[in-house]
Parts: sequence; structure tokens; C-alpha cells
Amino acid sequence: MPRPAATTTATMTCTFGAAPSTLNATSAPTVLIEGKPAATIRDTIPVMNIPPFGMCTSLANPAVAAATTAALGVLTPAPCLPVMATPAWQNGATRTLIGGTPGLTQGAMCTCAYGGMIQVVNAGTLRSQTG
Repeated sequence: MPRPAATTTATMTCTFGAAPSTLNATSAPTVLIEGKPAATIRDTIPVMNIPPFGMCTSLANPAVAAATTAALGVLTPAPCLPVMATPAWQNGATRTLIGGTPGLTQGAMCTCAYGGMIQVVNAGTLRSQTG
């Protein structure tokens, strides 16, 4: 079933992040969708492609664990720094290739090493669909 094609302005959320973040697509900079660089399932580089989600609340994050310990067990968020546990986004396009790599779509997910599920919640496009 076709889903909206993700671009460099796609909005992402993380289950442990306090704020949404905006994808920065760099894997296919010459391919444009609605005038914006197209994203592929390989756009997973922390900070470069996936900026931080504000504050992190995962106890698997060493900074959160240390802050929580210092607060005598009261969960204390720490700045988010995504660390990808998977080399590519899951649930990307099944038939649409961008530079030989499956395109990224709304609803695609990847996992942070600290346990968060990162998901594209708004593809950043209005009309373009991928299969």
C-alpha cells in the first residue's frame, strides 16, 4: 500500500524523547521530491540525519542512569544523543528505489541503542507516495 515519501523535512519522534526532531536526508541529495532531498532507509547517521529529540528518559542511556542515580532514584532526563542500533530504517518503501536504495516512508521505524523506537510521523510531503 502506498505511503507518503519522506524528505529532508520529515518529522520524527522517539518513544523516550521529549520533543520531535526533523530528518536531514543526505543519502540521495540530487534526488528531489516536491523540491526537497529524498530520504532513503540509509539516512540513519546520528546527529547528521537524526538530530536529538530534546531530553531522553531511557534508563538504558548512561547519562539518564547517572542523573537518576544522583537524584536518589527519581527519573531524571538527560540530553538526547541518538545511537542507532540498526543500520537502516525498517518498513521503508518496498518497490520505490532512490539511487538503488529503498525510499523512506511515513511510518518507517528504527531503533535507538538505548531502547527508543524512532518513527517517521510526518513525511514532509503532501502529494508524493511510494510503494
